[in-house]
Amino acid sequence: MILRIIVTAVCAGALIGCEADVSDRPESVAEFPAPDRAIPENGVSEADPFPDEDAREERGEAQAIIDLANITPGMTVADIGAGEGYYTVRLGSQVGAGGRVLAQDIDSEALARLGQRVERERLENTFIKLGEVDDPRLPTDSFDRIFLVHVYSEVTEPYAFMWRMWPALAQGGQIIVVEYDRATHAGGIPPTLLFCEMEAIGYKLVEFVERPDLSSYFSRFERGEARVEPDQIKVCLNG
Repeated sequence: MILRIIVTAVCAGALIGCEADVSDRPESVAEFPAPDRAIPENGVSEADPFPDEDAREERGEAQAIIDLANITPGMTVADIGAGEGYYTVRLGSQVGAGGRVLAQDIDSEALARLGQRVERERLENTFIKLGEVDDPRLPTDSFDRIFLVHVYSEVTEPYAFMWRMWPALAQGGQIIVVEYDRATHAGGIPPTLLFCEMEAIGYKLVEFVERPDLSSYFSRFERGEARVEPDQIKVCLNG
């Protein structure tokens, strides 16, 4: 198959691996507030409980989350911060030939490796997209589910990023956030802070499930009645 890549502009910076610095914010987020939390310099500063794909698969992580998210054949889903595709390939199998998966990341090298995997495993329903630190660059009215698995806590511009994600949801679409319940400097985000930041934009929480077997929690959001204007977003205080 020919690898299909949707190209967007490359933005300086990284979604993962930088400390929050208000003075260093891109001009494209000038109308949005900065979050009241730091991003660990190298993603998570504590050891991940399941550090590689084999360990995660041994615990059945992806299938557990996919089942919680009610993914069925024919759906269109996005995997934000896809990396090298642990969730991407499993979502592709779950939605089947009639579904679509868009794997997004801001790391072009990781996406290149994922592209090779997509070709090698002949995932005809899977596409690749390069995003930006403050904008997922997703097509509008497209997704039944958008996954951020251990990614939201590493987004340096959550208000801008999630605000610009809003139009990408199809009617009845949902955002799935899976995170570690720990301090932001330790590579997670307390649920109450996540709920506050999402609600500040206009999303509503519809489900929350603790999964101690995965050392994580599962949360599901939908669009609320209206998206809050950028200059009206109230910053959530961390702690």
